[in-house]
Amino acid sequence: MCGLAGLMTKPGDIAEVLCEKIGASLAHRGPDGQGIWMDRDAGVALVHRRLSIVDLSPAGAQPMHSADGRWVIAFNGEIYNHQSLRAALEKDAAAKWRGHSDTEVLLEAIAFWGVEAALQRSSGMFALAVWDRQTGILTLARDRMGEKPLYVGRVGGDIVFGSELRALRQHPAWQHAIEPTALEWMLQVGYVPAPWSIHPGVFKLPAGCMLQLKGCMSLPGNVGEFQQQLKRYWNLNHEVDQARSQPWTGSREQALAEIQRLLDDSVRQQMLADVPVGALLSGGIDSSLIAASMARQAGRKIRTFTVGFDIPDLDESTAASEIAAFLGTDHVNLPLSSSRALEIAHVLPEVYDEPFADAAQIPALMLAQAAKEFIGVALTGDAGDELFHGYTRYFSAARLWPKVSWLPSRARERICRSAGKFAAVLPATGFGRSLIRQAGRLKVSSPQAYAANLIRFPGAGSLPVESMLADPAWPALPQSLEKAPLEEQMRFYDQAFALPEGIHTKLDRASMRAGLELRVPLLDSRLVALSWRLPLQWHTRRGMGKCLLRELAAKQLPPQASTRRKHGFDVPVSQWLRGPLRKWADSLLAPEALARNPLLDGAGIRMLFDMHQAGKADYGYALWALLMFRLWDLHHAEQ
Repeated sequence: MCGLAGLMTKPGDIAEVLCEKIGASLAHRGPDGQGIWMDRDAGVALVHRRLSIVDLSPAGAQPMHSADGRWVIAFNGEIYNHQSLRAALEKDAAAKWRGHSDTEVLLEAIAFWGVEAALQRSSGMFALAVWDRQTGILTLARDRMGEKPLYVGRVGGDIVFGSELRALRQHPAWQHAIEPTALEWMLQVGYVPAPWSIHPGVFKLPAGCMLQLKGCMSLPGNVGEFQQQLKRYWNLNHEVDQARSQPWTGSREQALAEIQRLLDDSVRQQMLADVPVGALLSGGIDSSLIAASMARQAGRKIRTFTVGFDIPDLDESTAASEIAAFLGTDHVNLPLSSSRALEIAHVLPEVYDEPFADAAQIPALMLAQAAKEFIGVALTGDAGDELFHGYTRYFSAARLWPKVSWLPSRARERICRSAGKFAAVLPATGFGRSLIRQAGRLKVSSPQAYAANLIRFPGAGSLPVESMLADPAWPALPQSLEKAPLEEQMRFYDQAFALPEGIHTKLDRASMRAGLELRVPLLDSRLVALSWRLPLQWHTRRGMGKCLLRELAAKQLPPQASTRRKHGFDVPVSQWLRGPLRKWADSLLAPEALARNPLLDGAGIRMLFDMHQAGKADYGYALWALLMFRLWDLHHAEQ
């Protein structure tokens, strides 16, 4: 796990001092060392910050050259199947090794099979930049499910790229500007999805994509042309279609055994490191299954970490402690109060150098910082909901949409308008909260539009749902899901859209701020494929999701673990904004402050704030997104 950056410019123009500055900006991602490689004649430079996880010796340092001297790579991430790739290369290419790092294996795989074929053979999380000295082509690539980030843009007359936007901002020609469409996305869903970035002319590589550049003028300036220049070396749509064309033919018990086998194998691969490894334990099913697998396979006592809240309904620290005691882990519980949350909130614009608004970023950052004191790698239970049908909105959509979809859209709009007015006079809890959420979401003409509405924050932004569906960031459905139940379509949207740009952004920035590597065993591509081969009715039962994972949990965890409702690291942001964080929020969203930003609707924002404070609606998530953007903009506009 590291940070990478670099640039392409005119031959002879590379300034080493700029490369040093770019590398220093990513020091938190790689505190163990910095490497710079430049070819002034070609006008290319690669910069690498090292966080030593596998092969701590100098043989693992980067940028790294292939044995034949043709290829140079800067790599961020881990190749989990590097041992099997090494064996294949030793057999087919008679490779000779200088060390035992996964980076060297990937580089020699590229030298032997080519970039695209090597990526297709590799299982892991990564972003990379690899330079072909023979053809003068720079290839940038991002892993299958988008666990690691990579930005690229033209700054001045140069192409600059990096793991985080802060690397691009070091260029002397950088100017702070905001891309309106990206901001609209962020206020709607809490993050900026690829291929957009918050800055105009700067793009984010989508998951599973590679971009090849030749010369400093080869990067297009608009998002449409950028999208066309990308090449997918792996396609989730294709994987879903292929999996659904080969439905599972075994029994349910055989499916459970296969899930466990693949999960154990993924955990085993991801526990390999030359530094201590632990787990983040929320007390929920997913993280508990990961910790249980680790405890069985580690041959030693593992360390686990969780966060506790001072609001009982959202606190899972007791449940996590019970799981830890059952598994015999060395457990650390970290209490998070509202006062501590406010302290952390002030540093978020620096940690998330693109505006980001999942309030769980606070416990994620806190956990990463605490865990780093004991371990170098942490495994998490993320992606269980996306793979195995865990979100409650899947079930509410499956119940509600068929009941109203037959109505003409105008009639539905009138009903929703009346429901919205009625909901405004109810408390923002129970039935009133549900009515508020649904009243604005059902005024759509298609199930896809309704699914998109369910991802958006209530009360957020002004981007029409039709614009969302037509945007380059919104994924097209696989052919096999076009007539599938809405809940299955929603699961795909979460895998293709929300997971790479939302959850992974939260985890990557929080962990990298602490110099901790996070790994997600459930995102093994074999598990992704298997989840789509299994029938929908196996995933759900009587309005409850993740039934297969619950059955696995029932066999190896305390009885209450398999029936516990979903929490994750939920954060009481709505309560905090009405209580201890109210004064802070009020100052950031004051009318005079909002008036200075023409991209924000000051009057509309104050209406949201006042309705939330009065308890007439729950706009906590939308307000948190606005607060995170305001903090971010104040921080970066001054730099």
